Amino acid sequence: MTPAMSALFRNDRPGSHAPSVYAAALPPPSLRPALQGAITADVAILGAGFTGLWAALTLARAGRRVVVLDAHRVGFGASGRNGGQVHSGYNKPLDWLEAKLGDTRARALWDLSEGAKDQLRDFCAAHAPEAAFRPGIAHGVYSAAELDETRAEADHVAARTGQTAKVMDADTFGALVKSPLYKGGILDHTGGHLNPLAYARALAREAEAAGAAIYEQSEVTGIEDGAQVVLTTAGGRVIADHAIIAGNGYLPNILPQVNARVMPINSFIAATEPLPDTWRDVLAEDIAVADSRFVVNYYRFSEDRRFLFGGRESYSIGFPADISTALVARMTRLFPQLSGMGIAHVWGGSLGITVPRLPYLARLGPRMLSAAGFSGHGVAHAGMAGRIMAEAVMGQEDGLAAFEALPIPRFPGGTALRAPILTLAMTWFSLRDRLGL
Repeated sequence: MTPAMSALFRNDRPGSHAPSVYAAALPPPSLRPALQGAITADVAILGAGFTGLWAALTLARAGRRVVVLDAHRVGFGASGRNGGQVHSGYNKPLDWLEAKLGDTRARALWDLSEGAKDQLRDFCAAHAPEAAFRPGIAHGVYSAAELDETRAEADHVAARTGQTAKVMDADTFGALVKSPLYKGGILDHTGGHLNPLAYARALAREAEAAGAAIYEQSEVTGIEDGAQVVLTTAGGRVIADHAIIAGNGYLPNILPQVNARVMPINSFIAATEPLPDTWRDVLAEDIAVADSRFVVNYYRFSEDRRFLFGGRESYSIGFPADISTALVARMTRLFPQLSGMGIAHVWGGSLGITVPRLPYLARLGPRMLSAAGFSGHGVAHAGMAGRIMAEAVMGQEDGLAAFEALPIPRFPGGTALRAPILTLAMTWFSLRDRLGL
């Protein structure tokens, strides 16, 4: 695949982070070396994002020899440029999981999702105060029918798990999230938001302190799965007893089983100039928010009170020539009070989605595992997936078995037709959003 056709190289300068507010606010990191020559390891990991780094940290703490390879930099992909939102649950409600998988498996998955948030919060408190984790995430809806569904879902979760969240009518939610468009919503204090790039860098720092080796600018161009697994780069190769594949939306087209089930899509974020004195004119509390549009709007304030507004998905490899205009138009439709506000940063990135918008964790062979397709829930779930795969390598398979039970079909038409088919479907859903259907 040529660089122009790969999400790894199409929209970014090699070895450089996206021009995000996160990268601008953090000191430039030292460049780690590229892999040179042949080395051996207990576990080789493709990808230095949340998944790969949590796998590396878990394995290194257990005394395993771990090598992580990334085509660019630690946190280069979705892990370092996303909206920083920490969600509860999945893109499917708990009763959907129960209907598909049965109560026991559904509850196991729910508990893993809750554990993912705990894992993130605990790590940030102990090792990454610079990630500035803050509790609270809300979800806004656009109709009375959606609000009824939200209330029913919240009641079901509370009855099954004991976890509660506050469902709000239009007036109460409007006092929290100051847009005229919402008809209500829900506030969950067990979720939250953080600086994702700072979190990724802290994970890498702790993994290295535990003994993991991380090589940057070391794109994996080939994978051989035999008596051992061999990951090949331009400068060398890693020969390992096991491999964990954590490329997500940036995985090259080298693993057909994964590539047929996980598709990269692009999402974009704009950051305003700081609003230190007027930010509460938009949000009454320092929370993150997403909404019920199929082409979702998601937003929050950064530590220095810049409004970070994300959305406007696209399904081609390349970014649009003009990201800002349509994105800012979405923002000001929701929040007219931000009209004319200066935009300081605009960036985009690829994330991995699956057909049902649920994570795809799988054993690809006796020595190789993969996790991808977090579909917008990756800040919490990707880290849990990394830990689960590390545990599976060490013989603890319960977490992996829970995720393997999820029905993750191939995209219709496989890798060749998944993008045009999804583009047609998403165009329809985008039209429904605009018409309020």
